[in-house]
Amino acid sequence: MEDEAERIEQVFGILRDGETELLRGLLADGLPANLQNARGDSLLMVAAYNGRHAEAALLLGHGADPMLANPKGQLPIVGAAYQGDARMVGLLLDHGAPVDGAGTDGRTALMTAAMFDRAPVVELLLARGADPALRDAKGQTALQAAEAMGARVAPGLLRAAGQD
Repeated sequence: MEDEAERIEQVFGILRDGETELLRGLLADGLPANLQNARGDSLLMVAAYNGRHAEAALLLGHGADPMLANPKGQLPIVGAAYQGDARMVGLLLDHGAPVDGAGTDGRTALMTAAMFDRAPVVELLLARGADPALRDAKGQTALQAAEAMGARVAPGLLRAAGQD
């Protein structure tokens, strides 16, 4: 069992190090695209959070599920939004991640991007049809979350999109 855990961590290290061709070979040899580490993060979640675009595209091409949440209920698209990675958010959307997909806390990528004032991600998500009126489990909209966190740009973008 310990050998298996070490092997899994090695695969995640390969991903974090950007070893695309090595990852491609592992996937071709049968590595599950939805492999999760001991913390419950999928390969795609780690790729999304770490800005590993080529690896994320490779995983998605091998069937990685963009809706596979970690035990905290976080989705890859929300991780990418938190990081402010509009390119990754677009990649995930292009491969089936719902624009308003939310984890167990009800927080969407738009809410997360707005909270942390990731303006390019907010713009992308709005352009791709994200609903700024949705509320998370605490009842907050993206605008309310952005204002509560002191975001400077996102509130204006959300108001321009019709959110009061």
